[in-house]
Amino acid sequence: MRIFWIRIFFLFFLTAIILRLFYWQIIKAPLLQSQAEFQYFTDIKIEATRGNIFFSDGSPVASSNPSFTLYGLPKTIKSDEILNYSYLLAKILSPSLEEIDAAAKNIIDKLSQDLYWVRLANNVSVEQKKQIDELNITGIGFEQGTTRFYPEGSSSAHLLGFVGYDEKGLKKGYFGLEGFYDGELKGISGLVRHEKDALGLPILIGNFSTNEAKKGKDLVLSIDRSVQFIAEEELKAGIEKYGARVGSVVIMDPKSGDILALASFPNYDPSRYFSFPKEYFKNSVVADQYEPGSTFKVLVMAAAINEDVVKPDTKCDICSGPISVGGFSIRTWNNKYFPQTSMKDVIIHSDNTGMVFVGRQLGLDKFYSYLENFGFGRLTNIDLQDESSPEIRSKNNWREIDLATASFGQGIAVTPIQMIRAVAAIANGGNLMESHIVREIKDENSTFEIKPKIIRQVIKDSTAEIIKEMMVAAVEEGEARFTKTKGFKVAGKTGTAQIPVAGHYDADKTIASFVGFAPADNPKFVMLVRYDEPSSSIFGSETAAPTFFEIAKQLFIYYNIAPSE
Repeated sequence: MRIFWIRIFFLFFLTAIILRLFYWQIIKAPLLQSQAEFQYFTDIKIEATRGNIFFSDGSPVASSNPSFTLYGLPKTIKSDEILNYSYLLAKILSPSLEEIDAAAKNIIDKLSQDLYWVRLANNVSVEQKKQIDELNITGIGFEQGTTRFYPEGSSSAHLLGFVGYDEKGLKKGYFGLEGFYDGELKGISGLVRHEKDALGLPILIGNFSTNEAKKGKDLVLSIDRSVQFIAEEELKAGIEKYGARVGSVVIMDPKSGDILALASFPNYDPSRYFSFPKEYFKNSVVADQYEPGSTFKVLVMAAAINEDVVKPDTKCDICSGPISVGGFSIRTWNNKYFPQTSMKDVIIHSDNTGMVFVGRQLGLDKFYSYLENFGFGRLTNIDLQDESSPEIRSKNNWREIDLATASFGQGIAVTPIQMIRAVAAIANGGNLMESHIVREIKDENSTFEIKPKIIRQVIKDSTAEIIKEMMVAAVEEGEARFTKTKGFKVAGKTGTAQIPVAGHYDADKTIASFVGFAPADNPKFVMLVRYDEPSSSIFGSETAAPTFFEIAKQLFIYYNIAPSE
């Protein structure tokens, strides 16, 4: 009997051993194998070269230059040599003499750690690497990578964004095109795997394998380099001349929705983004919300004419003086009134009381519908990171005064990109276009072309022609007539909007703007110029309009557009 129980015991014991071996060798085998490989294999990530970004003419606006990551192997460097080596490296890596001590201390701290491998510096240039190699320091090495290079410097900074580092220390695109197309631009990293010894050093005759990195895709923009240069130079001059806090210009091809130029100041150098305040990174063309003022009148008038509730010669029967609406008094911008004025003259004279009349004829339901159809209250989905869209409050919350003020562009918020896209619908015969910056996405094997796309038809072609003529008359006879370019038929509208502050409007601060397109009969471009808080004059006719026509004059020459008059 005793022999029987001994046999049973050994049987259970052997079974337990077999089950345990099965658990480790079969069930846990993948985990144990990966842990073992971690002990005797080293994986080195190969950074993929980031894709290039080109202007429409093929010239580079962002590219990648070779650079290196400097690393150290603390366990292979003698402790008495760390101090000397650290100062030698700091002298080469530091941008100024004042920073050498801090850089040396940082290197000493890293090399004093009980680690096999530490990163000492990123973005080491080819020249710096050559100087460090000449020092012949044991336990120092390099990993090759790339550094983002912007040949145009701060030009187009708000278009591009920049390449920084995420919370894991990995390169990542932020803002603009670098942020929006980060997935396409960054490519696919490669991997080098080799055996290492107990000190973490590679075994020269050990196993070695590699997966090559795949370069990121290239972007070809719709941005015309020459048009961009013109816009930036004139905007910079305008900001200085008119004492504006912020300024922006956006130029679009109304037929395709292509953005031809986009400039905003103040700007920054994307290569040294860390040296600038974070508020400079925001692209005001897609992120700023503002009240459009009188530029909005052409859209409201377009809606009313499209619905056939007014015609160009319809007379305003409430335009003989200030209008009382909901306990508020609405006046014209210059306190001049035109009894029985026509709708055409309402646009020419930028008559607020006339626009209240138009808003009443249109009615809230149709007014609200056209707001949505023109694309307000939602993102345009332009291919730039950081776009915002102010909400349009629910129609149920609108009062009579809200409709009245919105009809002349106050009490409603838009973004510049929403505004120019809406006006482009007038320029191209009534179609709201998809706006975009990138024209092509290319890799080694294929090219993806982004083609023009009509989102919807907002107004009839006949309506667009009527509004064009009204906008031409506004340029010829309105307050901006003294700045117009002679000989060319330009459609445009000024805007001067007060800035809301703590529940009321600041009487001394405005947003001055001008939106228009040319040549009016066959528009080549539509442009919006906007200044925040100009100090020389609060009016768009005296600030934004001159900049618009100065840029337009140069574009007529650039596009070989002959005078029509």
